[in-house]
Amino acid sequence: MVEIKTEPALDAMREAGRVVAGALAAAQQAAAVGVSLRELDQAARAVLDEAGARSPFLGYRPHFAPTPFPAVICASVNDAVVHGIPTDYRLRDGDLVSIDCGAELDGWTGDAAISFTVGTPRPADLALIDATRRALEAGIAAARPGNRIGDISHAIGAVARAARCGMPADFGGHGIGRRMHEDPGVPNRGRPGRGLPLRPGMALAIEPMLMAGGRDAYRTDPDGWTLRTTDGSRAAHIEHTVAVTEEGPRVLTLP
Repeated sequence: MVEIKTEPALDAMREAGRVVAGALAAAQQAAAVGVSLRELDQAARAVLDEAGARSPFLGYRPHFAPTPFPAVICASVNDAVVHGIPTDYRLRDGDLVSIDCGAELDGWTGDAAISFTVGTPRPADLALIDATRRALEAGIAAARPGNRIGDISHAIGAVARAARCGMPADFGGHGIGRRMHEDPGVPNRGRPGRGLPLRPGMALAIEPMLMAGGRDAYRTDPDGWTLRTTDGSRAAHIEHTVAVTEEGPRVLTLP
């Protein structure tokens, strides 16, 4: 069932989104050569704590996971696509890092992700991040009344294909609101004009995940969480929580 949010509900989600944006900014600011992924998690956790927000990631256990998630961010490095667990791994010069974070505040949730490089960037990594950002922008632009879920999916997939990037077929965006994962699903590929019609008041987490090698295949680490490219190519993940409104898409997780 898809919940249609009222304006006050979307305003409340915007406040949760501000907390998410602050946590992501804190994690990125803390990221430097020699800093551990656990330290990035601590930086984000401090922002959530200061805001009085709860992490929807911490303790979350979907059907595919053997254990509850142990952190407030997902920290995915280089060939890790999504769901990386923050560990004692210390960042190295040239690493590509994707951070995913959520916050629940006053009963409403926000979810967003960023990708960035540490130290000296590789041109190919910057191009991958740019393609992922453009795919997200295309998906957001399609999130308007009169369109359908397939229009968002098609817009994202068209950018990924043009950049010759792969995407994990089993993972994509989702509805969001009182819980982090709600209906409907928002695949990162699809046919235009197909799927659920978009209505004002729908809230969606739109999140392209692009893999530079051009293949869609991935594998799961022994931790049961981290998804990696099978060919060792690098990946990027960028996400925003977006409301469908009569005036057009409203991004709820901007700083």
